[in-house]
Amino acid sequence: MDNLRGIIFMLLAMAGFSIEDGLIKSLTKEIPVSQILILLGIGGTIMFVGLAIFKGDSLYSPNMRNKVFVIRFVSDVLSPLFFLTALALIPLSTAASILQTIPILVTMGAALVLGQKVGWRRWSAIGVGFCGVLLIVRPGSASFEPASILALLGVTFLASRDLATRVMPSGLSTFTVTAYAFGASIIAGILLIPFFGQLIWPTAEQWLWLLVLTVLGGLSYAAIVVATRAGDVAVIAPFRYSRLVFSLVIAVAFLGERPDWQTLAGATIIILSGLYTFWREQIKLQQV
Repeated sequence: MDNLRGIIFMLLAMAGFSIEDGLIKSLTKEIPVSQILILLGIGGTIMFVGLAIFKGDSLYSPNMRNKVFVIRFVSDVLSPLFFLTALALIPLSTAASILQTIPILVTMGAALVLGQKVGWRRWSAIGVGFCGVLLIVRPGSASFEPASILALLGVTFLASRDLATRVMPSGLSTFTVTAYAFGASIIAGILLIPFFGQLIWPTAEQWLWLLVLTVLGGLSYAAIVVATRAGDVAVIAPFRYSRLVFSLVIAVAFLGERPDWQTLAGATIIILSGLYTFWREQIKLQQV
């Protein structure tokens, strides 16, 4: 029953994040990406600072002077800077497919940066996964979209953030760390102002959607926390890939996108490679 509860909350979280991506993409047609990042960053910072204070967590710790926390913070600045810019420029289906490479990149980073042992099977899966990325991005072809590179950069920094989180000093509150992550989004938005034109004053309807995005992001984050604490990670974690399914439904049904077979095939290859990598990691943990 705990695993079922964890799966349900993971699905709810992935659905929430997919809806958030779809809404952000829709809003980028009317509001500069830079301004969306700033406003969502302010809203999220207020929300999680409030939660941290309510819980009695400290908003500052000497551990924040640790280089791992600094790397995570810089990654939190650069990941939305690149990925949300890409989201505004390329189809949601393409961006969501590229997003699925994070687990593969984390495994590769764990081997190259953290010195974790990765066998030839997982290296092979990583290689196959990158073949899926090439199928989606198609560099050198007539259908190549240069903004896809921005999505790849964003995903790389998201993986860097996850790697830093793995080795971050203990004693840092989850709510506090998340508040700083949203604060990093404000910085990312400010850095993007010169590239996306003048800021505007949103309409009442746009303010409402921005509020929905902020609350939805917070609830989705909370759902992930519940999911990971509810049951066996080995059972629940693979359901993270449901985010692509939700994103494809939103892209087709609400944004009018029609993903081609290369995008769908590449996404399938990436997901299968990620699932195989995760399965091999679980086997490795059981052998320790």
